[in-house]
Amino acid sequence: MKNGVYSDFKIFAGNSHKELAEKIASCVGKPLGKAEVKKFSDGEIAVNIQETVRGVDVYIIQSTCAPVNDNLMELLIMIDAMRRASAGRINAVIPYYGYARQDRKAKARDPITAKLVANLLVAAGADRVVTMDLHANQIQGYFDIPVDHLIGMPIYAKYFLDKNLEDMCVVSPDHGSVTRARNIAEVLDCPIAIIDKRRPEPNKSEIMNIIGNIEGKNCIIVDDMIDTAGTITNAANAVKQLGAKAVFAAATHGVLSGPAIQRIQDSAIEELILLDTVPVPVEKEIPKMVHLSAAPLIAETISRIHHNDSVSKLFD
Repeated sequence: MKNGVYSDFKIFAGNSHKELAEKIASCVGKPLGKAEVKKFSDGEIAVNIQETVRGVDVYIIQSTCAPVNDNLMELLIMIDAMRRASAGRINAVIPYYGYARQDRKAKARDPITAKLVANLLVAAGADRVVTMDLHANQIQGYFDIPVDHLIGMPIYAKYFLDKNLEDMCVVSPDHGSVTRARNIAEVLDCPIAIIDKRRPEPNKSEIMNIIGNIEGKNCIIVDDMIDTAGTITNAANAVKQLGAKAVFAAATHGVLSGPAIQRIQDSAIEELILLDTVPVPVEKEIPKMVHLSAAPLIAETISRIHHNDSVSKLFD
């Protein structure tokens, strides 16, 4: 390390999303580091780093998506392996940060899993975390190490600008996504609408009211993630029934579990734009889906971190 900058950096990947890791490595002009991540016959995870990392600025790319527990353990064990191999700095690049929805005590005796995962990452030996569109911004404060929080909005905002849609309106599917909706509406130079919903139980939502004018407009519903797709499809059907011309949806993380695909297929959504922070299996692909890559943004972030350049300027 000279003048605070490491002489070299290497990119490694677990098994959660090798395709994204390869894209990121390609964007920065480096091959993926050699590492073997497999399982013993009893299911325990075995990691073998097959090249030196002593004194190197290391970036481990791993989304903690399904199977979330396996992928999280892979990441923790890889961090531990790097620490014990005397890596100069260990950066956990987590495009999708799992367990983020339990970010506070909503009722008595609730766990706060977002904080628990933060503690595990730090205990394993991570020196920095790079992630994208956390479910709640305050999760950054759960870490006592630097966190670079990337925003996926500019990627799909550009997609909609290129479509040249008229009479656009950005719709927030709930109160928690209002800031996200307002930010993309400013880029698209259009109004916003807000859906007032209640959630009687996890993974279920009910539309109560829509605040704003959506009649005759091309509505774009934005959210950080789509899991079972109940929220976003209910929102899409509601705005369509109330006179929207067309309904588009955009999200950073396409978790797409349970009945999600069937709900999206049967809904009023014309196009669903997803970033590739979570891999979508071939059997879940439907014609409505459009995939945009977060790899160039993550690659540029890695380059800036390594050279001690500003990351925030990416979003100015």
